[in-house]
Amino acid sequence: MTTPNTLWLDQIKFNADGLVPTIAQDHATGQVLMMAWQNRESLKLTQETGTAVYFSRSRGKLWHKGETSGHTQIVHDIYTDCDGDTVILSVTQLGGIACHTGRASCFYQKLDQDGNWQIVSDVLKDPNDIYGSSIEHATTDTVKQATKACATQVLGTLDNILNERKTADKDSSYVASLYHKGLNKILEKVGEEAVESILAAKELQAALATGQQVDEMANDLVYEVADTWFHQMVALSALGLDSQAVIDELARRFGVSGIDEKNSRTTQ
Repeated sequence: MTTPNTLWLDQIKFNADGLVPTIAQDHATGQVLMMAWQNRESLKLTQETGTAVYFSRSRGKLWHKGETSGHTQIVHDIYTDCDGDTVILSVTQLGGIACHTGRASCFYQKLDQDGNWQIVSDVLKDPNDIYGSSIEHATTDTVKQATKACATQVLGTLDNILNERKTADKDSSYVASLYHKGLNKILEKVGEEAVESILAAKELQAALATGQQVDEMANDLVYEVADTWFHQMVALSALGLDSQAVIDELARRFGVSGIDEKNSRTTQ
């Protein structure tokens, strides 16, 4: 996905390392959930995808919140302060857990009158149940289970954000700009992303056939498919539909022969 306007990024004052401190705040309650760092690319991706993307200083790479825990942050609004050197993300925290300790917020220690830090928030879920036996090296199965558990919630929350963008200023977000340009532009993007998905799939197929390392190509395919799904959801939203209608249709097809399904369409 690309955004038509990135001039807003020029107003952010990144530090000498190219980073800006970012606070994630609950969209509904205003509770401060966590603080992390963003560089220009992660902030741009956050605005484009509607999900929080940070920069990990310890790993030196982009960090999509929820990539190992499944606790993705859906971003409603992005704010900066008067100096442009701090960012606030107003988010919906999927799973209700922002902290790697299994708590709702990373800010769970409060200084009492005696100068001692007191834990004031309970653990909502054991970190081992979220990440597996190692927080730093979550198992693939754990990641998949966490992602599947919130898949429908992710789509539903994205539906809500897409609806919110319909009334937003065309220069305020990528989705709002698509709505402003009309259905034909949205469908053009669906086509573009579908073609890019096909090309990525063919590149992965060729790599598999020759025994090459395919991790990067597999990630490229997943990224392009996600772009295709996203733009298809924008198209649905533009026409007053949502992802639940597609989920319901897929559910209806369980137990129905694919051949019978195709024949029924021909008959109709």
